[in-house]
Amino acid sequence: MRRLLGILTFVVLLASAAVFAQDDETVIAVITPYLAQPGTQFAVEGFTAAAEAKGWTVNVIDTAGDVAAVISRIEDAVTQSVDAIVINVDPAQVAAGLQVASDANIPVFGLDAGSDPLLVTNITSNGYAMAAETATYVADRINCAGRVVMFVFDPFPPVQKRGIIADTIFANCPDIEIIDRITPDVNDGGIADSRAKMEAVLAANPDAGSISAVWAAWDQPALGALQAIEAAGREGEGIVIVGIDANPQAVEAVAAGGNFEATVAQDFNGMGSAAADAVERYLAGEPIVQRVIYVPTRLVTQANVAEFAGE
Repeated sequence: MRRLLGILTFVVLLASAAVFAQDDETVIAVITPYLAQPGTQFAVEGFTAAAEAKGWTVNVIDTAGDVAAVISRIEDAVTQSVDAIVINVDPAQVAAGLQVASDANIPVFGLDAGSDPLLVTNITSNGYAMAAETATYVADRINCAGRVVMFVFDPFPPVQKRGIIADTIFANCPDIEIIDRITPDVNDGGIADSRAKMEAVLAANPDAGSISAVWAAWDQPALGALQAIEAAGREGEGIVIVGIDANPQAVEAVAAGGNFEATVAQDFNGMGSAAADAVERYLAGEPIVQRVIYVPTRLVTQANVAEFAGE
């Protein structure tokens, strides 16, 4: 009988330990409408890998282009009592959800999002610096004179700020004319609609030399523009194309030595890892004083593209 009681006590202790371990589990919700974008994919993968290495459970929620749905997904995460929420979306567009999380004392972090008082911090690349590098590259390549097409996306703060800086640099060259400022549909990833819109620009400007450059705030539109230019047989006109992100297709295009001449390598995996570290420090009670944490970037051109091939 005593032995039976001992066994029962041991079983109860094991069950209690299992329940405690379950209750002690760290659960993080990652919510984004932009998982179709390669940069977001890599950042989320970097976060997930770092978080799982810490023993956390990560729930990745993709609202597939529906920004408004992010609010209800944040509310769902709050109901589930997750330990923290990571968002990749303009925080101003999901303020109601952020307030719900704040009221529940659940911290929210930005992963290549925007700054907001309700975010602990935002981990991202320096969009101002990246745009300055690529816009300056274009201005220098065309000798501060020519007709430029811009692809922008103002609804997303990390990309919106890139357009602001590019506008400023181009405006500093009186002989640069912005002939179109295009916001592509990103629901399909951004390449197809960018190609279609670039085809329309090419048709409206049929003469050789009528377009000097394409500046894109990220790589997908740049790739779409490249496809349109090549399909129209106008790759020999010297139209300079630049993007930002250094996704594999863009790196391959730069390496090919054609119109796509430059992009910027963001360390998306590093960004995700830095976000996981910030979450860990905060949950451990360390105050996060930086409202934005920047992860270093590098300009990719023909001169150094071999370093990035195969990444």
